[in-house]
Amino acid sequence: MEKGQIDKYFKRVAQIEALYDKTAALSDDELRNKTFEFKQRLLAGETEEDILSEAFAVVREASKRTIGLEPFPVQLLGGIVLHEGNIAEMKTGEGKTLVATMPAYLNALSGDGVHIVTVNDYLATRDSEWMGQIYRFLGLKVGLIVHGLDVAERKEAYNADITFATNNELGFDYLKDNMVINHEDIVMRKLNYAIIDEVDSILIDEARTPLIISGSGKKSTNLYKTADAFIKTLKK
Repeated sequence: MEKGQIDKYFKRVAQIEALYDKTAALSDDELRNKTFEFKQRLLAGETEEDILSEAFAVVREASKRTIGLEPFPVQLLGGIVLHEGNIAEMKTGEGKTLVATMPAYLNALSGDGVHIVTVNDYLATRDSEWMGQIYRFLGLKVGLIVHGLDVAERKEAYNADITFATNNELGFDYLKDNMVINHEDIVMRKLNYAIIDEVDSILIDEARTPLIISGSGKKSTNLYKTADAFIKTLKK
C-alpha cells in the first residue's frame, strides 16, 4: 500500500478520535437515534464516506457501553481498510472481530444488508451473540445462518441488517436459490456487502473444493395443473 494512502487513513483515524468526547456525551437514546439520523442522511444524498467518521465513533461508544471494549487506533484503521473492500491482515488476539463491527454497521445503514462470513457455526453463533450486542443497541437487526434452519428461518435471517453465516451455508443457499421453481422459495436477497473472516482460507484454500448439490430434480405440480387447465381451453 502506498504511503499516501496510509497517510490518508491515519488522517481519517484522527477525525474519528476527535469525535470521541462529543459522542461520549450522548445518552443511550441519543446514541441509538444516530442510526436513524445516518439513514436519513444517506437517503438525502450523502454517501458512506461522508458519514464514516461519525459512524465509526458511534460504534466505538456503543461498543464501550455494551461489551466494555474500545477500538484502538489500529483497529479503526483496519475498519477503514475493510470498508473500502481491501484485505486487512491481523494477528490472533489483535481484535479483528471488533474491527469488523465498524464497517459492518456503516454498510448496513443503507438497508441492503451485510454478511459477516466465518468458517464454522461456532464462530458465527459466538460473534452474532457477542458483537450482536453492539448492533442491537444501535437499533439494527441481527440474523444468524447455521445448519438445520428451515426456509422461513433462513429468509428471516437473511433479511436482517447484519447476517452472520459460514461460507458453506452461504454457498449452498446461493446454489439452492438458483434451483428453486417458485420465487417465494428464494431465501437470500440481493447481495450488498460482506466481511470475510480468514479470507485466505475461505477464498483460496476452501475454494478448491466445489460445492455440489446432487439429487433428483424437483417438479412443481402446479405447472402440470396450469398446463392441464390451458389444454382444456383449446379447441380443434
